[in-house]
Amino acid sequence: MKTVSQSPTDPAFVQDPYPFYHRARAQAGLNYWQDYGMIAAFRRAAVHMLLRDRRFGREMPPELSTAAPQHLAPFLALEAHSMLEAEPPRHTRLRKLVMRAFTSREIKAQQAGITALCHSLIDAFPDRPFDLLSAYCTQVPIITICRLLGVPTEMAPQLLRWSHDMVAMYQAARTPETEQAAASAAQDFTAFLAEYVHKRRSEPADDLITRLIAAEEQGDRLTTDELIATCVLLLNAGHEATVHALGNGVKTLLQQGWDPAWLAPTGIENLVEEILRFDPPLHLFTRYAYEEAEVMGHTFQRGDQVALLLASANRDPAAEDDAEIFDPSRPARTNMSFGGGLHFCVGAPLARLEMQIALPILFQRCPDLKLAADPRYSNSYHFHGLSELQVTR
Repeated sequence: MKTVSQSPTDPAFVQDPYPFYHRARAQAGLNYWQDYGMIAAFRRAAVHMLLRDRRFGREMPPELSTAAPQHLAPFLALEAHSMLEAEPPRHTRLRKLVMRAFTSREIKAQQAGITALCHSLIDAFPDRPFDLLSAYCTQVPIITICRLLGVPTEMAPQLLRWSHDMVAMYQAARTPETEQAAASAAQDFTAFLAEYVHKRRSEPADDLITRLIAAEEQGDRLTTDELIATCVLLLNAGHEATVHALGNGVKTLLQQGWDPAWLAPTGIENLVEEILRFDPPLHLFTRYAYEEAEVMGHTFQRGDQVALLLASANRDPAAEDDAEIFDPSRPARTNMSFGGGLHFCVGAPLARLEMQIALPILFQRCPDLKLAADPRYSNSYHFHGLSELQVTR
């Protein structure tokens, strides 16, 4: 097997990981990524296969588990009840219950609120250069998820801080300080939601938390711990993905130029799919092998981890013509940006809706939007998002 070497914290890689992906794809379907110490799938065929192969999954085999560091206990307690880290039958049960509350009808009902929110945020844009990431791209998803959950929108800044601190645990640049901040955020977030869930049990409302409390499948319901973990997952995963999908997309449009037809009702769905394909917010996702499994000439043993390079798969020339070119007029195909198989992102429809609303409104209201500074990506791999997006209008 070919070995590839690339530090995920190298400044050049952080700013543009795609040349490395190109080289790795050219070598083989599977490579050994030395810096991660695991096999990595860079080609679309391999990523697509492994996302759906039930011999692999997210949950660590029990014999590999070790005593958890005490300082991470609050963070790991949340993860233990998250459906993102679960496999059937536990995952099946959790996902069914969540999907009973998080329906397409409930998502679509957010449309008018998202539209009004986008306009109100743009009304507050200053006349000087400003950071669009914090003024718009961040606010749309965080306020939307607050409204959906039923959490007061004035809590958005605090939820945002907790989310950033917890999500930093998955970054290659993780430090002991990162761990302490994540544990503290998890503890505070859990305490806040526990109190809020308790309140909703006695005072139901028209919100997602109330629907999660009421969700039932053959007499089974979410426990309080599962409900809290689900709310945290919806906030953290949903918010982080949409913020950077929006930010990366606006950056690409401003750098490469944009056609009004892309933002029209007949073009917006294709534009969103191309943004997600071309420069997605999540680049790497891992799986464990649950049994001896031969894939593309390599034999995995139980407990082996494999890295799935979603962003690399999206630019595989074997699956997409002119894959390195941003072209919203191309026929939309299923991309890897929201994963696949059992763990396909439950928040994908909401993320797509937010982008389909936020992008046309932004460019209709600000047709002269321009970059005011060179955009820079943050050192947050395996996420890929901007640290800020300075613009003028």
